[in-house]
Amino acid sequence: MTVDVLAGPIRNPRNLSAGVVGSIHDDTTATALGFRGGTVAGSIHMDQFPPLALRAFGDSWFTDGSLSLYFRYATTDGEPVRAFVEAPHRPHDVQTRAWATTPDDVLVAEGTASCGNPAELSALRSRDLRPVDPAQLRILAGLQPGTVLGDLMMEPDGERQRKRIGQDAMTEPLDWYTGPSPWGGPIAAPSTVVDLLYRKVLDEARASMGDHVGLFGAIEIRFRSGPVFLDSRYRVTGEVVAVSQTPKTEVLWFDSRALGADGTPAAEMRMMLRQLKQSSPRYQADEVSR
Repeated sequence: MTVDVLAGPIRNPRNLSAGVVGSIHDDTTATALGFRGGTVAGSIHMDQFPPLALRAFGDSWFTDGSLSLYFRYATTDGEPVRAFVEAPHRPHDVQTRAWATTPDDVLVAEGTASCGNPAELSALRSRDLRPVDPAQLRILAGLQPGTVLGDLMMEPDGERQRKRIGQDAMTEPLDWYTGPSPWGGPIAAPSTVVDLLYRKVLDEARASMGDHVGLFGAIEIRFRSGPVFLDSRYRVTGEVVAVSQTPKTEVLWFDSRALGADGTPAAEMRMMLRQLKQSSPRYQADEVSR
C-alpha cells in the first residue's frame, strides 16, 4: 500500500541557548564533550511539525493531538532540517509516523504524531525504558520512580515566544502564536509547551544531581484539553518515571502536566534527559583516583 508523506520546507533551526555558558548549547562546552558544536534543543525541532499536523489532522491537533519524538542526531546552529509526517487514513483517533532529517538524509528525530485516542501506543510510550536500581547511579542517585517533581503555578513564557518570532528565530511561526486563534487568544508553540513543563518542575531534582551537562534525548507532548494559552496560568506537576544508564550517560525519564483552573490537564509531557557522565565531578573523581 502506498503511503502519502507530508513534507515541510527545509528550515534552519537556531541554537537559541548558545549564550548559556557551560551548557550543551555552548560551543566550547559541547566540543569539549565530543559534539560538533553547541546543539539545537530538541524542543526547537518540534516547532517544525505543527503545519504538517494541521494538514494531517486539522485544528483539533492542538486540542487532543500529540507529537512523540526520539532525537537521533544533534544539529548545530542553522543546520538545515526538514520535517515529515505520514498522511493518516483518517483525521481523528489515529496515529502516524513523524520524523525529521537533514537534506543529506541524516535522521535527526523519529517518532509518531497522533490525534484523538489511537489504539497504538506512541513512540515514547512504547519504548523499553530499561530501568535500573538508583543505587547504581551517581548523578541520579537521589531520584527514583515515583519521586514527585514540583507543584507550582506557571504561565507559558509568551514574551519569549513573541520575541523569537519577532527576531525571525522560529522555524514555523503560526499567526495563532501571536494573535487570535480559533480558541480565542494566542496559543503556545510546541517549544513553549515544553518550556512550561520542563523549566521549573525539575528545580529540586537538579539540586540533587550536582554539576553536570545534560541534553534532551526524547520528548512527547500531548494535548488533553488544549490548546495551551499564552496568557493563562497552569498548575504544573510531575514525577519520575524511570532512571537508567548507558556507558556514557545517566538517563532520566519523567512525566509532567499542565492543569487548568478546574484541574483538567491541558497538556502532558514525557521527557527523557541524558546526563553526560564525562561532565560530572562525581565521575571525574574516579578518573583521577585510577
